[in-house]
This record gives sequence, structure tokens and C-alpha cells, in this order.
Amino acid sequence: MSIRQEKVQKMIKEELSLIFLNRMKDPAFSLVTITGVKVTPDLKIAKVFVSMLEKERRDSVLKKLNSLKKMIRTALAQRINLKFAPELLFYVDETADYVDKMEELFRQINENDNNGSE
Repeated sequence: MSIRQEKVQKMIKEELSLIFLNRMKDPAFSLVTITGVKVTPDLKIAKVFVSMLEKERRDSVLKKLNSLKKMIRTALAQRINLKFAPELLFYVDETADYVDKMEELFRQINENDNNGSE
């Protein structure tokens, strides 16, 4: 990955975070966090990874994000200095789920080891 891609990813993440904080008045977005951005080498597409505390509302929040994609992209274009504002693709970041699953597995292994050594 080029240095330019990394800089653009960081800039888009920061600007989207500010857009969500200041311009998104919907309470559904109050607990949404931008966890990462990956841009294509031509900088035309940005995959935006979001995390939400309320797991049961992920689908509805993702639908709302996709319905507001054009407005978010326009706001982003006004804030960044690129020839083209990238197309935004939103994805749920499932890293926290993976960490929770791993912690549960480690806990179970630890319990089994403690029960087996008695």
C-alpha cells in the first residue's frame, strides 16, 4: 500500500468521524464509530468499517447509512482535498465480536483445565 493511500485513508476516517459527530443528528448514529477505512489504489472507492454497540440494530443502522451515502459523500467532498470524492461502501466491523468469541473460548478452556486438575 502506498503512502498516499495510507494518508487518504487516515484523512477520510477522521473527516467521516467528524461528519458523524457534527452532522448526523439521527440518534441511531450516536453509538456508531468509524473503526477503519480502506481505499482502492486509484482512490475511487473507500470501504468504511463501522462498529456499533447495539448488535441487534446493526442491519437497520447499515441500511440508514447506505440510504444517506450520497449526503455523506457530498459532506466528505467538501472537507477533503481530492480530485474525486471516493464512493463509500459501509461494512460492519466484526472485530469486537471476534474478540468476544475468543475470550469466551479462552474462558472455557481455562475452566476445563481447572476442573480437570482437581
